[in-house]
Amino acid sequence: MSAQAPNAVILIRAERFTPNPATAADNAFQRDVPSGQSDDATATKALAEMDALADALREVGVTVHVFADEDVTRPDSVFPNNWLSTHAGGYVAVYPMYASNRRHERRADVLEMLKSEYRVQTIVDYSGLEPDGVFLEGTGAMVLDHVSRVAYTARSHRADIAVLERFCTDFGYEPMAFDAVDSDGVPVYHTNVIACIGTDVAMIALSMIPDEVRREQVRERLAVTGRTIVELSEEQIREFAGNAVELCGRTPEGKRRYVMAMSARARRSLTPAQVAVIEESCEIVAVDIPTIELAGGSVRCMIAGVHLDHRPSAEGEPTAAVEAIDENPNTADGQELVDIIQPS
Repeated sequence: MSAQAPNAVILIRAERFTPNPATAADNAFQRDVPSGQSDDATATKALAEMDALADALREVGVTVHVFADEDVTRPDSVFPNNWLSTHAGGYVAVYPMYASNRRHERRADVLEMLKSEYRVQTIVDYSGLEPDGVFLEGTGAMVLDHVSRVAYTARSHRADIAVLERFCTDFGYEPMAFDAVDSDGVPVYHTNVIACIGTDVAMIALSMIPDEVRREQVRERLAVTGRTIVELSEEQIREFAGNAVELCGRTPEGKRRYVMAMSARARRSLTPAQVAVIEESCEIVAVDIPTIELAGGSVRCMIAGVHLDHRPSAEGEPTAAVEAIDENPNTADGQELVDIIQPS
């Protein structure tokens, strides 16, 4: 995988999906279920969309870890990138969530899978900040440049700058915070609906950053990395064009292939010129997910990327020291083990 584009992802197959009433107040992208559509019908449609995304990613050679969720009290669990992120070097972050009914989306089994299949060194858990009323909803709140180590963040109820700075200190990123609003002056609830950073291309709605000075600073920070900037309009943002993510797949011959995953709705909103720029560095994989998008998020929100080294399937033989530890669990200190391994 590249530093920016992971070759494995986590998806949550939320079997009782429905738009979350608790998040509607500050999510201008959220919509009601069509009149007369039952909860069962909504859930069935959403499941088909989740499965289609998983199939499309596997088709291009991306490793997909799917976790089922039957809990009816977790309507937004299909969006795991808000509570979890992974980072090169074996680091994992767990985040504080704004809506109280989203806080139990955090799952020990997901973390255990990461520890068993990938090299995890440290898990940093910020969820204890929730009682203090400060939140940072993962890679929804932040759009991370993993190459230049910059965390682009639109201020909102879901992106507290103090927590952002703490995350950046812990994980070695440069915080780049700014205000972003729509034409009605409503703050953007998550940065990842207006921006996407790939290896060689960045898509962003710079026009939604009202401060001209800060807007140019963001533009310059992206451009200095050598990426081509695709500027998106607010109308395209409302079609979820910014809510995309670059992944690293494999061709049938085993060669790397970079793909930009987005919804079919987002793909339709792009101009031919924008598509041409994106496809200079990666191919677009578009999946129709209209039911999921009722909840105010799209393909990027559904994907938690795995930026970790895979653990080999077969570990080497344990050393004598490890065998001694396993056989003597009550050993009080290292001296006794030394005596066992190297008798005097």
